[in-house]
Amino acid sequence: MTFAGFSREAVQFLAELAANNERAWFQPRKAEYERLLKHPLEELCVALGERFAARDIPLVADPARSPFRIYRDTRFSKDKSPYKTHVAASFPWVGGGPGGYFSLGPGEISVGGGMWHPEPSLLAAWRAAVVERSADVHAALGDPGFVRTFGLVDGDRLKRVPVRFPADHPDADLLKLKDVTFRRLLSDEDALSANLPDELADSFATALPVLRLLASLAGPPTPVSGA
Repeated sequence: MTFAGFSREAVQFLAELAANNERAWFQPRKAEYERLLKHPLEELCVALGERFAARDIPLVADPARSPFRIYRDTRFSKDKSPYKTHVAASFPWVGGGPGGYFSLGPGEISVGGGMWHPEPSLLAAWRAAVVERSADVHAALGDPGFVRTFGLVDGDRLKRVPVRFPADHPDADLLKLKDVTFRRLLSDEDALSANLPDELADSFATALPVLRLLASLAGPPTPVSGA
């Protein structure tokens, strides 16, 4: 399995799926979806796993488990469209906690990571770290490589600072976070290139200070910087 880049035909398939999101359109084209998107995404995961191992990036890229299914879970949604109009894969941190992801859709291709909808205990640990390990938190979030690549961490926020913290806390914006995520957009050329695995590995490498910080919330503190 050798990743050669996604094709323009693959992106066009997703655009057409968005305009025809129904089983009657998709089922006769399922083999086309697998050829254009499912198999290349699996090949990307294999290539990324090799990069992670070579560069000591403690994320897991598994061609069987990293890709998300194309099928939507519509049980609790008013939107009963059966298919996602993008493909994506997740790359969990070794040992659990945060992770990275890649998403490809028409008009939006991105790489990112962090903690999305974390368990209450992890969110509580994040807020405790903001207050009790302020220097570590700011060292990670302010790492020059991370800032240059991703900017600021973001996510859904509470309207007010959680009750047990002062409303005027200097890191109020960090305490309000319900997710701790980061993301950057990629170009079509990035996705079409055989160098996409290197592009993604480079991005995740710059995110290591933040990923290590978030991983430390699930257990004993780990170094925020360094290999």
